[in-house]
Amino acid sequence: MNIRHARRLLLVSACVLASPAQAHLVQTGFGDFYDGLAHVALTPADLLLVIAVALLAGQRGTLAARWTLFALPVAWLVGGLIGTRMPDETTLPVLTTLSFGVAGILVVFDARVPAAVVAGFGVAVGLVHGIVNGATLSPAGAGLLGLAGAVSAVFCLFAMLSAQVTTLKAGWTRIAMRAVGSWIAAAGLLMLGWLARPLVVS
Repeated sequence: MNIRHARRLLLVSACVLASPAQAHLVQTGFGDFYDGLAHVALTPADLLLVIAVALLAGQRGTLAARWTLFALPVAWLVGGLIGTRMPDETTLPVLTTLSFGVAGILVVFDARVPAAVVAGFGVAVGLVHGIVNGATLSPAGAGLLGLAGAVSAVFCLFAMLSAQVTTLKAGWTRIAMRAVGSWIAAAGLLMLGWLARPLVVS
């Protein structure tokens, strides 16, 4: 068995044997702000979304990157404030998975969408993920400070990635970005399949 087949087997095994994920807050020990910051970094759906949207915005140039740099975190904050008033069980797994999956697909195809559309997409997905973050952080006691940490993580990660992508001009670097998008899209499809498993079984 070569390395490629071993990796595929490991990925499939992880998806099949994994237990259902539940929203929770990782305690860093450094306070609510850092708990919120770590929450984004350690939540795959959030992390993959920010990476995918940053790649998409960077592909579309500096204007799209600048608009989305503010649109995504602001929408995340608004969604988080809404989420603090929602039930603790609010996880929206299908929407959060679709959001990063669609973003990955757009990166794969290097979709020629206007800057305003990229920013609008950032607002939509930011609201969804923000709502889930707010519903997760508030019951854990992190509250507004934890939400501020999460939004700061989104802003900083997006700024660093999108700024770097906008500078890429060589053809092979653009292909590399699309390859990253394909992995994110594949992760979204796998996760959607896992979420649909109870429907198929029943």
